[in-house]
Amino acid sequence: MKKHFYVIKIQYLGYRFHGWQKQPNVKTLHLMVDRTLNFILEGKYFKSLSSGRTDAMVSAECAAFELFLEEPLEDQNAFLNLFNKNLPQDIRAISILEVDSKFNIINHSKIKEYLYLFTYGEKCHPFCAPIMTTILDDLDIDLMKEGAKLFEGSHYFKSYCFKPTNNGIYNRDILLCELVENTKYTANYFPEKSYILRVKGKGFMRNQIRLMMGALIDLGKGKITIDTIKQSLEQDQFIKLEYIAPASGLILNNIEFE
Repeated sequence: MKKHFYVIKIQYLGYRFHGWQKQPNVKTLHLMVDRTLNFILEGKYFKSLSSGRTDAMVSAECAAFELFLEEPLEDQNAFLNLFNKNLPQDIRAISILEVDSKFNIINHSKIKEYLYLFTYGEKCHPFCAPIMTTILDDLDIDLMKEGAKLFEGSHYFKSYCFKPTNNGIYNRDILLCELVENTKYTANYFPEKSYILRVKGKGFMRNQIRLMMGALIDLGKGKITIDTIKQSLEQDQFIKLEYIAPASGLILNNIEFE
């Protein structure tokens, strides 16, 4: 049976969803995407497969899934417009590209960039909650910037995996990790200053970015030291980190297929 393959890139606000993966009795992104596809394809066979999962309340500027069809799309732009017309308003398709059968969205080499948006020191407007984490304590931002750079390069990240086992692959490469002042997201109800942790790499483990961010927040509070982070990245080291940063500050900013 001849199949046709398409990569669709999407954006979404994850605040009201229980992550990407379908789960019983809860609203997930995959569920809403498949419901919409089933409606606009009028019951024709299809299958959708994501490039990766995002956790509950995590958002995306650019995520991707592969769509498998038995019949080709006659007009890809018309399909994309129809898809957007029927998706919920907090999900938007931004592009579609036909690929061949050799492409595998899970195994194909890709680079992901995540952003973590946060502020500190004051209670923020409630409208900030879907995409920004607020830390009410004071933070040493300069020290956190120094700590963020320690994650760059090849390191042993077992301490930054949620519930790690003895069989995991914890040697990972981080291409970029920096903490900068936020100029990307603006709104009249945002605090005067906010910050972004930007992390880029080929693969991330469950809650890895949130554990990295949590360690930096604890560093900024003075609960841990720079030496703690250095030690946590040494080969075969495992340090139980106490704080996982909230999911709602995390955004999948981009995904590039090599």
